Amino acid sequence: MTDDTPARRRKAATIRDVAQAAGVSTATVSKFINGGQRFTREVEERVTTAVRELGYSSNPMARGMITGQTGNVGIVILDICNPHFTSLVKGSSRVAERAGLNLLFTDTAEGHTPELTMLQALSRRVDGIIVSARLSEAAIEWLKHSGLPVIYYGGQQPDPACYSVGVDNRAAAQMLGRHLRDLGHRRISYVGFSGARWSSERWKGLQDAFDGSDGVLRLFDVESAVADEGERIASSVLLCAEPPDAVVTYNDLVALGLLGQAQLLGLRVPDDVSIAGFDNIIYGRYASPALTTVDTASELTGETAMQRLIERIRGDAAVSGGGHETLASRVIARGSTARRAPGR
Repeated sequence: MTDDTPARRRKAATIRDVAQAAGVSTATVSKFINGGQRFTREVEERVTTAVRELGYSSNPMARGMITGQTGNVGIVILDICNPHFTSLVKGSSRVAERAGLNLLFTDTAEGHTPELTMLQALSRRVDGIIVSARLSEAAIEWLKHSGLPVIYYGGQQPDPACYSVGVDNRAAAQMLGRHLRDLGHRRISYVGFSGARWSSERWKGLQDAFDGSDGVLRLFDVESAVADEGERIASSVLLCAEPPDAVVTYNDLVALGLLGQAQLLGLRVPDDVSIAGFDNIIYGRYASPALTTVDTASELTGETAMQRLIERIRGDAAVSGGGHETLASRVIARGSTARRAPGR
């Protein structure tokens, strides 16, 4: 008698099958393929071989072990509460989606979480990564030797082998400085953030703008680039013996904190003092008065960085080496800056 029963389909391999073939526990397999823990080279090779031979692919990371690609890309941001960084993610996500890639991101909370540990964990899950040029030296050094395709955003890396995307911070600050100079301002205070490498570039740009004039510039510094710091430093900046005509801050969050505190101190913005920042975050439009800012192309930076990362992952020779891609910035003049009143 002929057996017309269809051949039974081969049962898909399970994590237990992989563990048995590799001679390890199921917990070890799970932790390894999900990037939760590293093991000895011998153990990792046994698990990898078992995954490939059994065709275990119920987990995207396991499929990546077979194909060599995870289908994921990553981005590391510095502060999820800052709209500048969420705009970066938005731009990156749009490009990754078009390429059929999943975008994973992590937040280092301005260095308050272990950057290197987070990078090492994320690197196990992605084919390439976008990171801030403001990462610690230890984290950047590890990335250079990781073999992972990397694109930096924000500022240019000193290492010529690194590829980065961002605006020219010195030129951007110079444009803003010229705007204030044209409005008749001569006493300028800059509230910088020395924790960012390009804060000093913005300071230099402001100095360039007033070079050859009778302008007097003063430098202040905050401990972190958040609105609370703008509030904290406001009295020191605004109530000194020779108060400024205008204040420029490292970013819009600091500017908004300082602007609010200036009004509480009884100062009129912009009649008594003009205030401006960087990044063109959405909150600045709705301040009263609306905040003058420099658009640092946050969303476009995310888009461009992701495009370059995908090209690097695919082996495009144009981005295989180092370099810096400069994006255009522009001053957006709003109500928080105005012409200096006569005699002020």
